[in-house]
Amino acid sequence: DPKNVKSFIKKALAGKLSPTLKSEEPVPEDTAGPVKVLKGKSFADIVLNNTKDVLVEFYAPWCGHCKNLEPIYNELGEAVKDLPNLVIAKMDATANEHELVDVSGFPTLKLWKGDDKSAPIDFDGGRDEASILEWLSTHAAKTFKVPEGDDDDDEEEEHDEL
Repeated sequence: DPKNVKSFIKKALAGKLSPTLKSEEPVPEDTAGPVKVLKGKSFADIVLNNTKDVLVEFYAPWCGHCKNLEPIYNELGEAVKDLPNLVIAKMDATANEHELVDVSGFPTLKLWKGDDKSAPIDFDGGRDEASILEWLSTHAAKTFKVPEGDDDDDEEEEHDEL
């Protein structure tokens, strides 16, 4: 219909169109675990509309590097789950979009600092838990102590004398 096309062009030229972005429907289970699951529709609430530091992994379910990172990322979420100002989150970027996010490869990790949500920082460190924690501790807006691991190596074992 020519009338609809004309109306569309008029709105586009006036900057009054909003993009149609992909988003799965958010469900309560998304935020139940130590790694929050983002959907396009829940992105702003979990990442932008608060003063927490939020690290987001943008992944593709078919990506081998993403599959390798998943257990490490889950361990990271578990390690920092009790820190009130730090959120570890992930988003399937093949099924969800947000207008402020541009991802060109997988996995991509970005940090939205609690005191400046306008300019996310691209993660550029190693892909192991210790490296990610170290990077976070130097880039997060709110300082935190890197949680100690559950290594038993540091504890002395008791031995019965013979």
